[in-house]
Amino acid sequence: MVNADSLRRGMREIADIMAENRQYLIELDQRNGDGDLGISMAEGYAAAAEALDKSDEKDLGKLMMASGKAFNEAAPSSLGTITSMGMMGMARTLRGNENADVALLAEAFEAGINRIMERAGSKPGEKTILDALYPAAKAMAAHAEEGLLPALEAASIAAEEGSESTANMKAVHGRAAYYGDKTIGLIDGGAEAGRLMFLALYKAAKK
Repeated sequence: MVNADSLRRGMREIADIMAENRQYLIELDQRNGDGDLGISMAEGYAAAAEALDKSDEKDLGKLMMASGKAFNEAAPSSLGTITSMGMMGMARTLRGNENADVALLAEAFEAGINRIMERAGSKPGEKTILDALYPAAKAMAAHAEEGLLPALEAASIAAEEGSESTANMKAVHGRAAYYGDKTIGLIDGGAEAGRLMFLALYKAAKK
């Protein structure tokens, strides 16, 4: 079961792992992007975590909405905007709940991903963050009855496999699309950010 305190711990763990991998994400993004990915993820999640730490709110939906707004203000990049869209999509599903079981959490992730797909006009298989997030959310839902830790472990593994699969894809969105076939063989930085996010959530649950 997830509540406000565990949500805060999870967001702080994500912020920490993004800070640790800031330079790695920058270097990934520099190969076929503008190199700001590591900055956006580190600063965006740091702001989201701070927003939650400062709030006494217990409603999970309101907390996710606050973190999404904070993220967007701190990281006004393309992936930053996409990430905040996902958070706000999750907020709608979680609104009115002070506790969420794994099934509801998985449903919220899927709602956030659907919002990203609708607003960004993208889908899995196009070398984006969705290639990590989409299979992770599906894995979480499939393992929901086993409990939070097993579900997040399955999600983390699925996100990693999804990120690795982007090496076989050609970019069709954003600045990377200009590089066309040259992007084949390279792991997508956004997908790696998605992998790190689920890895952080799994680590937080283990603690």
